[in-house]
Amino acid sequence: IGMLGTVMNALALQDSLESVGVPTRVQTAIEMRQVAEPYIRRKAIRHLEKGRIVIFAAGTGSPYFSTDTTAALRASELNAEVILMAKNGVDGIYNADPKVDPTAKKYTKLTHMDIINKGLRVMDTTASSLSMDNNIALVVFNMNNRG
Repeated sequence: IGMLGTVMNALALQDSLESVGVPTRVQTAIEMRQVAEPYIRRKAIRHLEKGRIVIFAAGTGSPYFSTDTTAALRASELNAEVILMAKNGVDGIYNADPKVDPTAKKYTKLTHMDIINKGLRVMDTTASSLSMDNNIALVVFNMNNRG
């Protein structure tokens, strides 16, 4: 059910982006050709070369892999420079959950090793390690803010 949920979210994001003129493609790790393309690395690269945004859905297609790990894996496969991580109501990485702890302090800059060593749960350890090994930056932003 979780993998299908990511497909629904990807299709909603695609609809939002295309409604403002941004060409977009959704690729999924499980086949459902009526609504999205299957993930094929070369095809994803071609879409990017043509200026399209590619949204990946359905995780890796295997259970036990988080969406964080999938994002890091796809970013690594495509030689991406950055992972953009949208959060609901949080505009960055904090030392505690700012929704729960009003004294939470926002970090201005962290390394992936900092995220792992400090136990910051912005993304799982596998995803942080994969991103670190492939020099992929992480930008966390509040998805509710415009602009």
